[in-house]
Amino acid sequence: MATSVARAEQQSLNGIIYEPQSKKMTDLPTELLEYILCFPVLKHVDVCNVSCCCKRLHDVCHGRGKVWEHQYKIRWPRLQRFYRLNESCDWLREYITRHRVGIQIRRTVESISKRFFTEVPCVGQVLGDSFAEIEALGMPEHFCEDELLFILNSDKRKSLTLKYYAKKILYFLRQQNILRSLKTFLEKPAEQQSALEGAVLVDQYCNPLAEVTLESISEQVDGLVEKVKKMLRIKNSSHPSLRVTNGDCVIEDFELQRQVMAALNAVLYEQLQYKGNEGDYYNPLNSYIHQVLLRRTGIPISLSVLYMTLARKLGVRLEPVNFPNHFLLRWCQRPRGSDDIYDFVYIDAFGKGKQLTAKECEYLIGHQVTADYYSAISTTEVLLRMVGNLLNIGKRGEGNEKSYQLLRDSLDLYLTISPDNVQYLLLQARLYFHLGIWPEKVLDILQHIQALDPSQHGAVGYLVQHTLEHIQHKKHPGTPEVKRRSAAEHLEVHYSVGLIMKHKRSGYNCVIYGWDPKCTMSQEWITTMRVHQLSSGANQPFYNVLVQDGTCRYAAQENLEPHSAPLEIGHPEVGRYFSEFSETHYVANEELQTRYPEDMEETLSTVQQLYHRATPASGGRHETSAIDQMSRQSRSM
Repeated sequence: MATSVARAEQQSLNGIIYEPQSKKMTDLPTELLEYILCFPVLKHVDVCNVSCCCKRLHDVCHGRGKVWEHQYKIRWPRLQRFYRLNESCDWLREYITRHRVGIQIRRTVESISKRFFTEVPCVGQVLGDSFAEIEALGMPEHFCEDELLFILNSDKRKSLTLKYYAKKILYFLRQQNILRSLKTFLEKPAEQQSALEGAVLVDQYCNPLAEVTLESISEQVDGLVEKVKKMLRIKNSSHPSLRVTNGDCVIEDFELQRQVMAALNAVLYEQLQYKGNEGDYYNPLNSYIHQVLLRRTGIPISLSVLYMTLARKLGVRLEPVNFPNHFLLRWCQRPRGSDDIYDFVYIDAFGKGKQLTAKECEYLIGHQVTADYYSAISTTEVLLRMVGNLLNIGKRGEGNEKSYQLLRDSLDLYLTISPDNVQYLLLQARLYFHLGIWPEKVLDILQHIQALDPSQHGAVGYLVQHTLEHIQHKKHPGTPEVKRRSAAEHLEVHYSVGLIMKHKRSGYNCVIYGWDPKCTMSQEWITTMRVHQLSSGANQPFYNVLVQDGTCRYAAQENLEPHSAPLEIGHPEVGRYFSEFSETHYVANEELQTRYPEDMEETLSTVQQLYHRATPASGGRHETSAIDQMSRQSRSM
């Protein structure tokens, strides 16, 4: 009996030792499961499916765990900067919110072309309405911006219309944020307003799609300060500026100040070759501080802001002077300050830091001025002068989209700083009226002008009357004209929308986005452009074309020919009319195809004959959403 019991125990022990036990995935440690579920090949749909298998895996995939944190950060890497390292967060909820924002933003952007295609290319009312829709979503703003950037960074040659409007909405969204920052800046006490920060805000507003930040600009300026300190250290190793950080003290000794100025000039103008841009003075890039640092050139005011900032960080106080036609800085030569214009040295940052007397300043501009022009001005006045320069450049422009945009941006900035300037309020109202945008805002501006200056009632009354007519017209828009190639009056039209052409005489490259069977321009235009000198004159088809140089032109059929080697046309309005570049031609978007319903078939036929190759069909894949499943998982956690 004992023997049989012993034998049974031995067999049982052998089974424990030698018989393999089946292991399930759920038996693995949590850390290992998390590691497996963070493999790059797994998408959010896979995680959702895994979490539904059993309670063990559901718990591993909880919202605050590593699995959903990985999914969130791998899909939207640009958003990582909004979270602290090792921050505890409901990543699943963040994922769901970001996913929903993406869907809503995409729907809004896709709807713009359908609703506003008949409007002029400028973006006023379009973006005003769209911005209101996006705000109404109540979603985190950085999620909205991230989705717009996601659209813009997708396949370069596809979804051109979607990208066109996404870019304009992003431009508008960022500008609204910058205006808010500018208003906050203007509310600060004068002594806390930095000219550099103000210049950065102006730069950001005019270039909202560029990654310009106060931090990055300050970093570059600090780099210049270190170069000047290195030069100073060679000349005077015990100089107090070497111990100054961020201009936290002022050097009183004039000889020590002179050493700073000499080192600053040597580094900025000799070593780094900064200079005034005399050859291209009216280029707006000269006014943008990030471009001044990048290109090492600018105009008097932008170089003065840089120079003054560097000197202050080294312990020397310089003051801005609103001198006519040539912005200057002044450096007081008296220990306790002075109001006498002859107690100052005037510095021309545009002229390589040259130091001038008050009389020499007059020689600089060629005429005498009163003592008032030598006075120091506030940071706010510096910004008004800077924005005023941009405004004048916009007014000097060629009447294209780029110059109108600069004019609009600079007017927005100027009227944010000085909201009751009647001259510029009237200019803003006239500009919006001319562009046919934002008629309701035009009425608000005109009402404000009338309250400020009743003597403007003549100009205000004219604009009010015509703006009301425009609003009425918008309520009852006409049916857009549909042009069919098969119509008898269109048989002489040889080319179609989307074809890439070359101008025989001017040599420019372009793409067709519209046509007329005969020239429809005024007699004045026909005479000015010498259309009568063409062999067929105005009695031939004319084409609306987007040109490589960013202009829009109206070209006669006899002056155009298909391009021998089709190329992309780098025009900012391409996305307004076309959805895709397809190697040999542009594919018209739905709205343009509605206007020219028979043109795309003709375009395909033409490119096949010209270039002897099939044209790839356009199309796209849409992501399958698992958002409902994720929502259910979130609610169950």
